[in-house]
Amino acid sequence: MVKLFIGNLPREATEQEIRSLFEQYGKVLECDIIKNYGFVHIEDKTAAEDAIRNLHHYKLHGVNINVEASKNKSKASTKLHVGNISPTCTNQELRAKFEEYGPVIECDIVKDYAFVHMERAEDAVEAIRGLDNTEFQGTNKEPRNEPKQELSQSTQILS
Repeated sequence: MVKLFIGNLPREATEQEIRSLFEQYGKVLECDIIKNYGFVHIEDKTAAEDAIRNLHHYKLHGVNINVEASKNKSKASTKLHVGNISPTCTNQELRAKFEEYGPVIECDIVKDYAFVHMERAEDAVEAIRGLDNTEFQGTNKEPRNEPKQELSQSTQILS
């Protein structure tokens, strides 16, 4: 699996539209749009290279998008899905809440849900125990699933 960064996304771009665009080059495992950028997880290295070569500076809704391999995270992380995020909640506020349980590597709010990447799996488990079905800024947070261990791209075998 290779994670691609898509920058300079126009406001009109939809997740399905981006997914369809990248599926021309290989199997898309995950697609997330966060404001004017996003990430696509594509199945293999060859498909990722083809997508980068053909879609970097591709004109989408009149805007040239940027497509490149996502920068490596320095460490493995545990990814949590957090549901029912208040529309007024910011990345900084959500990050601060999860940092009460341990170091947060990345925090991205996508509409009414978020992905929080925690440095240590044991901290992620504690965050789930402490925050599951609790209220934060007027909505219930739901980090329902057991954490999924996510390895940094530098430790993945890409062939």
